[in-house]
Amino acid sequence: MFKIYIENLQVEAIIGILEEERVKEQKVVINLEIEYKYSNKFLNYKEIADFVSEKIVNEKYLLLEDALIDLSDSLKEKFPPILALKVKINKPNALKNCDVGMEIQKKY
Repeated sequence: MFKIYIENLQVEAIIGILEEERVKEQKVVINLEIEYKYSNKFLNYKEIADFVSEKIVNEKYLLLEDALIDLSDSLKEKFPPILALKVKINKPNALKNCDVGMEIQKKY
């Protein structure tokens, strides 16, 4: 069993339900922990990071929950060797005095 860690992946994206969040991109930080079984086919962490970045930017999610569900399902579909994953999304500028974020964990 192997794990890939992609930490502090930063993108500028539209995400949120507030009016200002729908018109102005904000910094989003994504952390991934991906468990997979290696059997003559490796998972390319650059390809995973690019896939996640594009998805966050292009989908313009309303809720973090929607983003987490869609990202985890899409990652498993695109990268079948994934056995388990943890995806965390932070919005560091959403509140003035703290970072806010959510995470999802799935096992397949």
